[in-house]
Amino acid sequence: MLGAAALLLASAAAKGVVLEDLTWQQAERVLTPKTVVVIPLGAESKEHGPHLKLKNDRLIADYLTRRVVADSDVVVAPTVPYSFYPAFVEYPGTTTLRFDTARDTIVDICRSLARFGPKRFYVINTGVSTVRPLNAAADLLRADGIVMRFTHLDVTEPVEKQIRKEEGGTHADEIETSMMLYIAPESVDMSKAVHDFHGNKPGGLTRDPNGDGTYSPSGVWGDATLATREKGRIVTEALVAAIEREIEELRNVPLSAGTSASPSRPQPSGGN
Repeated sequence: MLGAAALLLASAAAKGVVLEDLTWQQAERVLTPKTVVVIPLGAESKEHGPHLKLKNDRLIADYLTRRVVADSDVVVAPTVPYSFYPAFVEYPGTTTLRFDTARDTIVDICRSLARFGPKRFYVINTGVSTVRPLNAAADLLRADGIVMRFTHLDVTEPVEKQIRKEEGGTHADEIETSMMLYIAPESVDMSKAVHDFHGNKPGGLTRDPNGDGTYSPSGVWGDATLATREKGRIVTEALVAAIEREIEELRNVPLSAGTSASPSRPQPSGGN
C-alpha cells in the first residue's frame, strides 16, 4: 500500500504523483515522454530475524517513496512486493520469485507504461539479490529504447563505514536495524535483537550448522544489538539524497545514448 504516499498527493507541497490514485484520463496527462516513472520494489514477505517484520523491505520502500514523492517531479507506480530472494528460503514466511519471473515482472511493468510515453524508469530497490534480475531487465529494456536504472544499496557505504561497529554482515544487522529505528521504530523489537555473524560462505543463509551457505540460526547476518536511531538517520538520509540525485540524473539522460543499466557491483553472499 502507498497510503502514506497517497496522503502526500493531497498536499500542495508534493511534487510527485501517485499513479494508483488517478483515473486513466488523469494518467494519460502525466505519462509523457518527459516523465520519470518510479517503481518501488520491496519484499513484503522475507525474513529479517526475530526483531524485524517480514514486511521490512516494504516498509523501507514505502518510506523512500514518500520522500521521493514529496521532493521529485515523478510518477510513482504501485510497489512490487515480490522479487528474487534465494538467500532466505530456509526461513518460514520468505517468498522468492524465480530469476526470470523477477526480471520479467519489471520488464512488463516498464513496457506497459512506456506505451503511453515514458521511457525513463527508476526502481527504488531495497534488496541485494535483486540486483541481478534488475540488471537483466535493464538489458532487455534497452532494446526497446527504454532506460531503467535502480538503487544500489552500497551507495551509502562511505557513511556506513564511519559509523559501523559490527565485524560483518548486511542483513537485519546493525545498519538495517538502525534504519528501521529511524524509519519505522514501531516495527522494531530491540529486546529480540541478536548478534549472529558466522563469516561469509558461498550461498545463502542457512539454519543448519552443517548446511551449505552461511550459518545463521536467527536469520540475522551481523549484529543488530548495535543499532541506534541516530545511525539510521545518517544512513537513511544519505540514501534518500542518493536516490533523488540519481532520479535527476536519469531525467537528463538522452534516450538515444542513455539506455544502460546501473553499473554492476559485487554483492555479498548473505545479501539483503
